[in-house]
Amino acid sequence: MNSIQPQLTQARQAKKAMAMLTLSQKTHLLQAISDLLNTHLDTIIQENRKDLDRMDPQDPKYDRLMLTDERIGALADSVRDIGRLEDPTGKLLLQKTLKNGLQIEKRSVALGVVGVIYESRPNVTVDVVALCIQSGNVCLLRGGSDAWFTNSYLVSLIRQAIEDAGIEPNIVQLLPTARELMAELLRAKDYVDILIPRGSQALIDYVREHAKVPVIETGAGVCHTYVDKTADLDKAARIVANAKISRPSVCNSLDTVLVDKEVAGPLLTQLAPYFSAHEVEVFADEQAFPLLEEAGYPHLQHATDNDFGREFLDLKCSVKVVDGLEQALDHIATYSSKHSECIVSTDPESIHTFMHTVDAAAVYANASTRFTDGGEFGLGAEIGISTQKLHARGPFALEKLVTEKWLVRGDGQIR
Repeated sequence: MNSIQPQLTQARQAKKAMAMLTLSQKTHLLQAISDLLNTHLDTIIQENRKDLDRMDPQDPKYDRLMLTDERIGALADSVRDIGRLEDPTGKLLLQKTLKNGLQIEKRSVALGVVGVIYESRPNVTVDVVALCIQSGNVCLLRGGSDAWFTNSYLVSLIRQAIEDAGIEPNIVQLLPTARELMAELLRAKDYVDILIPRGSQALIDYVREHAKVPVIETGAGVCHTYVDKTADLDKAARIVANAKISRPSVCNSLDTVLVDKEVAGPLLTQLAPYFSAHEVEVFADEQAFPLLEEAGYPHLQHATDNDFGREFLDLKCSVKVVDGLEQALDHIATYSSKHSECIVSTDPESIHTFMHTVDAAAVYANASTRFTDGGEFGLGAEIGISTQKLHARGPFALEKLVTEKWLVRGDGQIR
């Protein structure tokens, strides 16, 4: 294919069909998509295996790419959950009558055509489709070449459900992966209303720098957990371990442990068995290194400046000993990607200072950063975690896939 112009035109034309769908039609369509995911689970696994066989299992993206029975089942459940959520469009946001008699309303409306560019995450295909259908948006999906077989099959199932429901199938389209065609998408301001990149920092930077279409970023996650001198160290070790180990390839996993010097030795000693069991490679600063060495930790490296502010996406993390809360805050301000940050502490004043000072989409006290997720926050699913401040911040989900429209009714008024 030399151009995606036909698909862009079809997407723009499909906006009318999408706008005409009732909430009941959208709900039934999402139920049908969920059923097809469960019914064709074995074939989805087979197509996913074709993609996995082309990737090095040691690549951090491998886990993101992999679909299992459990993950597909969770996706199917998520699609149904989204179908039960309130329609975010058509909401009355403001209503008033001016002195001249004009009646003014402001209501929420769909964005229109949403283009999503993403890497190695076939679950994003399903999440985006479900969120766009429920919010009345047409979606253009541009996944990575490494997930082509999986994405192609998933979209074929989705379009089958759409056609079976008698709905215009071009409300959902999968675009080819050629880089030159992505450039055409980035320039398609007459056809696409918003672009959302989800993936590596390099992908996000490329889209932001080259797009003519408005962009909502879902940023990389460089996530810190600061263990305060007052922390319950058993609790702190469990929180840190969960944030790093439970699923290291995702953006809300921990990258850097900051620990107060007064509890550094005991905390790292308690943390070592958790990390050792999963062979977490630790890049320790000059104060943390001897403490971990003394604890007998085997997977240890000396940290360099490049190991801070680094999104590892793997069973790796950096550790830095700090002299109190202020130094921790300074470090986070310097290296954070403004995704998710955590303090473990029993001191209310320190918690308050941390929660209200740290500039991030999600700030935690005494809980794992792994909870930064649309599903976990009760939003059904997400397109990504937005780290910017305009329009959406944090889990970018259903209620943010809308914009506003002013409706003005008069009776011959002129200005």
